[in-house]
Amino acid sequence: MANVQRKIPAPTPTPETEAFWKATADGTFLVRRCTACGKPHWYPRAICPFCMSDKTEWVESKGTGRIYSYSVMRRAAEPYAIAYVTLDEGTTMLTNLVQCDFDALKIGQAVKLVLMPTEGGPPVPCFTPA
Repeated sequence: MANVQRKIPAPTPTPETEAFWKATADGTFLVRRCTACGKPHWYPRAICPFCMSDKTEWVESKGTGRIYSYSVMRRAAEPYAIAYVTLDEGTTMLTNLVQCDFDALKIGQAVKLVLMPTEGGPPVPCFTPA
């Protein structure tokens, strides 16, 4: 079953996420990495959730990963799929799966980044099967 593109509201950047949203507008996907412990983390925030260091930096992600878990919501007017995707950089993020057959999705399936347009703001990161 093919899915229909839903309207996505524009995100509201905060001081911590402003660089992230500017990068997506330029076609780049960033994640935060701690320079103290070396671990990447998602969602973007200034304090490392692993070691509590404030020494974090933006790094470009390859935008590839694997489906860790997913669920297809079929009660909405237009079905949609949400998923946890583990990026190749090692962090896991909550996202949407788009431009795919929801019935063909599988745990562990390789996915790649798709920056989906929003209603008047920067695009949001979603994923589609690779």
